[in-house]
Amino acid sequence: MEQSSVGSVAPGSMVRRVYRCMSSIDPGLAAPTASGKAGYAGPSGVSREQLIVFLADTLRGTAEERAPLVMAMSQHAAGAAAVVTCEQVVEFLQDLVSAVVQILVHRGRLQGWKPERMGDISLGVKLLAEQMCSELKPSDEGDCDVSCLEDWIFRVQQVSQYLELLVAEGLSVSLSNRPAPTLLPPCRETPWNELKCLLDIPSLMFLAPQLPDGYSAPWRLVFSTRLHGESFTRMVAGLMKQGPTLLLIRDTKGQVFGGFASHTWEVKPQFQGDSRCFLFTVSPKLRVYTATGYNQHFMYLNQNQQTMPNGLGMGGQHGYFGLWLDSDFGRGHSRARPKCTTYGSPQLSGDKDFTLDSMEVWAVGKPPEPEEGEEGGAKKSILDVDPEAQALMEITGKTMHSQGLREPEDDQE
Repeated sequence: MEQSSVGSVAPGSMVRRVYRCMSSIDPGLAAPTASGKAGYAGPSGVSREQLIVFLADTLRGTAEERAPLVMAMSQHAAGAAAVVTCEQVVEFLQDLVSAVVQILVHRGRLQGWKPERMGDISLGVKLLAEQMCSELKPSDEGDCDVSCLEDWIFRVQQVSQYLELLVAEGLSVSLSNRPAPTLLPPCRETPWNELKCLLDIPSLMFLAPQLPDGYSAPWRLVFSTRLHGESFTRMVAGLMKQGPTLLLIRDTKGQVFGGFASHTWEVKPQFQGDSRCFLFTVSPKLRVYTATGYNQHFMYLNQNQQTMPNGLGMGGQHGYFGLWLDSDFGRGHSRARPKCTTYGSPQLSGDKDFTLDSMEVWAVGKPPEPEEGEEGGAKKSILDVDPEAQALMEITGKTMHSQGLREPEDDQE
């Protein structure tokens, strides 16, 4: 029964891993047979007690309790091996990520994303599994014992999230006080019929939780070379007044990389942004590079200037950016050897001076409020701007003559 339930939402290889894990839980708990000896509880070969322990440790367990489960699911055969190799963990993660993607697709949890109009899922599965495994700290021999897995599960929260989603959906069991985890951000206002997104579902699952707002902030496409053409001016227009944005670039070598800008972009000759900005790669490896604190050269955007560089940059310095797009659209560089001073990132592109193949910009946060005089921006009284001034006037008995002379709001007319 358990196998058929999980099998409805997961590939067969993951089903076998789950079954092997359940069967390995304290053999003394196996249901007794008619002869009175320990045996299996029916065709599934898993006793009720083993199932309960598995569910409890998966859904509510600590890293210490989940580590033996991951050990059992990573092994190639049932047994009590004390260690697993990193290669075995990668294989387990590939099956786990594949199962999670299958659940998102078949259970309607895509949040508006269209996998058929995105990148190769199978490649994304391998890249995400490799990234998660890169966080392991194995022994000098390359092996991982239970304590190594425990430390890893504690630090890499996706392992627990993915297991919880697999069990919640596969066995239709969840905690009453906590819904199944949401692994994709909402996607809004995207012309999917015309777009071929540079991201795949697994890489989106990796990037979304790196953002300050995590999975909650909706993503909105504001620029795409496929839709809007290769124009720096058009790209800048798409960036302006959008709040936080994520830039995605594919060069002619096939490498995919980009940057997250925590603030809305402004055209000016000074650096901008803050330490929440980061650079990242999607292919050939999934990696994120956060601020080092060495300098504050997070974001730069300038055009139509004679004395300052014209283009978009993130990290490093003029002429040696971690990521640079020239205003002569189509050319850029990632001159970051050995590492970008601002983000600690290596060279992101295939060549240090690259040619752009395609680009997307996604708004990934709440747009800033329109300013006075802009469309949608209401003119504010000084009393609105400074409520402390209003309170002080009330305390001192001053008459607030402007209070009754405001222009009526549209919805009050």
